[in-house]
Amino acid sequence: MSSPQTRAPRRDAAENRETIILAAAAALNDDIDASLETIAARAGLSRRAIYGHFATRDDLLVETFTRGAARIGSSLLTLSHPDARVEIALYGATLWAEVEHVRVAAQLAVRGPHRALVAEALEPARQKLLATVERGISDGSLRGDIEAGTLARLIEAAAVAVLDEATRTGMSDDEGRRLVMLNGLGAAGIGWREAEELIRTTPDLRAEDLA
Repeated sequence: MSSPQTRAPRRDAAENRETIILAAAAALNDDIDASLETIAARAGLSRRAIYGHFATRDDLLVETFTRGAARIGSSLLTLSHPDARVEIALYGATLWAEVEHVRVAAQLAVRGPHRALVAEALEPARQKLLATVERGISDGSLRGDIEAGTLARLIEAAAVAVLDEATRTGMSDDEGRRLVMLNGLGAAGIGWREAEELIRTTPDLRAEDLA
């Protein structure tokens, strides 16, 4: 049987790894070119400690981005609503809630050199969005003039466009949440007045319930 003395280092190592990943996301949000020294300082560890977990900066970035994408994907997979329009708004709002505090790092993840790995981690959530779009097209609540796969990608791109704008302008959390829902619904064929009314009158889309 292992003694507490042999178990503790493994637990500390796991905690240090999590600390490094969180520090990397925060540091990259401040500076997309953040060095390992900067990340180590943010984590309260030495550069040597970083190398104990990741052979290169790129290895650290890959795990940071794919871990974050997997977490986002898991959150999106839990979404469900009988109204496809509401589910699409929830998709955008949930995505925003997950990345709002690390806007620059998230933008780098979806636009940068590791975007293929991030896309792979998000694929289950993308398939769920596609199913929602197909349901909405079938019942007439979403536009039917665009093929479902294309429409799903346009809805996702509309959400990412808000992230880009938020990163550029520093818009508030509340405004970003509102715009990400409006933009996604607009791509789905919902007029802005109808979308505003849907957001205003749907309890599941209230800001306090999305927090």
